[in-house]
Amino acid sequence: MSHPQKPDPRQAHVYLVGGGISSLASAFYLERDAGVPGANIHILEKDGILGGALDGSGDPEKGFVVRGGRMHEAHYTCYWDLLSSIPSLEDPTVSVTEESMEFNRRFISHAQARLLRDGKKLDAASFGLSKGQQMEMLRLTFSSEASLGNKRIEDWFDAAFFETHFWFLWTSMFAFQKWSSLAEMRRYMKRFIHLVGGLPWLGGVLRTKYNQYHSVVVPMHRYLAAKGVQFQLGTEVVDVTFELARDRKTAKIIHLADGKEIALGANDCLFITNGSLTESTDNGTWDRPARLLGLAESGSWRLWKKLAGKDPSFGNPGPFCDRIDLQRWYSFTATLKDPTFHDYMEQFSGNIDGTGGLVTLTESAWRMSFVIARQPHFPNQPDGVKIFWGYGLYSDRKGDFVQKTMAECTGKEMLEELWYHLKIQDRMRPVVDAGKVNCIPVAMPYVDSLFQPRTIGDRPEVVPAGATNFAFLGQFAEAPKDCVFTVEYSVRTAQMAVYGIFDTGKKVMPVFDSIHMPEYLIQAARALSS
Repeated sequence: MSHPQKPDPRQAHVYLVGGGISSLASAFYLERDAGVPGANIHILEKDGILGGALDGSGDPEKGFVVRGGRMHEAHYTCYWDLLSSIPSLEDPTVSVTEESMEFNRRFISHAQARLLRDGKKLDAASFGLSKGQQMEMLRLTFSSEASLGNKRIEDWFDAAFFETHFWFLWTSMFAFQKWSSLAEMRRYMKRFIHLVGGLPWLGGVLRTKYNQYHSVVVPMHRYLAAKGVQFQLGTEVVDVTFELARDRKTAKIIHLADGKEIALGANDCLFITNGSLTESTDNGTWDRPARLLGLAESGSWRLWKKLAGKDPSFGNPGPFCDRIDLQRWYSFTATLKDPTFHDYMEQFSGNIDGTGGLVTLTESAWRMSFVIARQPHFPNQPDGVKIFWGYGLYSDRKGDFVQKTMAECTGKEMLEELWYHLKIQDRMRPVVDAGKVNCIPVAMPYVDSLFQPRTIGDRPEVVPAGATNFAFLGQFAEAPKDCVFTVEYSVRTAQMAVYGIFDTGKKVMPVFDSIHMPEYLIQAARALSS
């Protein structure tokens, strides 16, 4: 097969479908490393706001909302390299990377109330794995990905495994389910083997100063806009016309929802974020449940389905989006104009805010977890206002106190369930009665889609074989060895796309290879046998 001629970056117009971190990172590398003029880079986003899954919005009166939070670690080489060139939100002389590292030196994750049962702390340092389960974990880690096919985690481990402290830590921290992809769990074990020993207290987990929209997305938007990058919000791509031959594939026309078309010239390129974990989400209110939406309200999934029908190398979205019943979970964000809950949790856990991280209620029918970030978590969050975020993995189960499924619950009812498990109903009742609490539930139909069992080829290559001027980006493109559900993965695909399509003379930064470092293997083995 002949190699396609590289486009001339000075003459190229590049169109990026989607406004998430992978497109923002691609725009950065296109301008800095490929030499594409900023004004020739066009980000086409269906919604009216950038950021994708890196979100955060609201105010003290209507309530704040974060749909989720992405935990970071020191060895996100692509991500921290990217952000080392982006000025921070509040100080243009300090990069986002510098700000984040300084923040994490002051607020070190060391959770002292990681797992709870019956309102009391459990000894999370003991993983509780049997010798047989330890051997199965070892066998999984050193199996080939190809040999696992589309097996589920429950196909590998016995039923008792899912009642161990290890599983409670694993499922709540990463949002794996029993029916999630075994191949993805293997990748996580290999990629994060250096963090296994710290699982009981979230050792090695890093966070940004504020929520990730304000700490990462807003600074990136400012930087790229100053470079001339064009942001076309409210612009939905519904189809792409390709010219497909045996050894060459070329994107020719971008079709927009309003009927307009963008014809791609000889040097023009198209980068597509295929799929989305936050697509079709819906916010409820204090007294109204969130609605479960789906494919009809989705732009990215319908687009990928249409593209996948054109060529096998464009992937197979079905395994990732056709089983909302296995992919959905619900999150909630509470805004409190009262310090009672915040003060109670600091005293109970022994952690000041920003150092404790995720707290998981192991006996919760919803498998509910919550986290109190360092306050303020929003730059417009006043003194005296506290926020925290939580989620539940099993939204179709009735609560232990509220006799409704999590999906049926209002924001108020979700907090009632939480107060019950923490045994602080009497303590919180006056705060609720005084109207000093708000809680916004969020239905997320596709949030666990990236962990669905899949086989090799279901995720397309970032640059498919024969592609002359297009690439796929984000969580549903294939980045070998790295792990989905991380910001690192999205930024890595951006590097792969830009360095694959354009002649930059640069190589994609390597994945941190801790699985081949003896000291980490020894630490992990000791932790797993605890």
